[in-house]
Amino acid sequence: MLNQFAEYLVDRGYKQVTPSGLPSTVYDYKKRIDRVCQYEGISVDELAKNIPIIIKKYDIGGEREHIGNRSHKAVINALKRFHEFVEEQGHPR
Repeated sequence: MLNQFAEYLVDRGYKQVTPSGLPSTVYDYKKRIDRVCQYEGISVDELAKNIPIIIKKYDIGGEREHIGNRSHKAVINALKRFHEFVEEQGHPR
């Protein structure tokens, strides 16, 4: 599912590499989703099923807001893009 998420991001104009050739947003968001799964002790499929609950934990006022805010809020932004992906793909919750 993470590879489909990466394709989704590319289709929406997110960059795979920076002008200098380094991994960019697509790689970063995919990695951050994987890390959230590790923090939560769940699979990517379980994350997809519970994404609204997980977003609340990592967003403003949530118990893991400090993680969501890392790297200029890249973690919470990755979760929100993943939520959009899940909704668009019609994955069951």
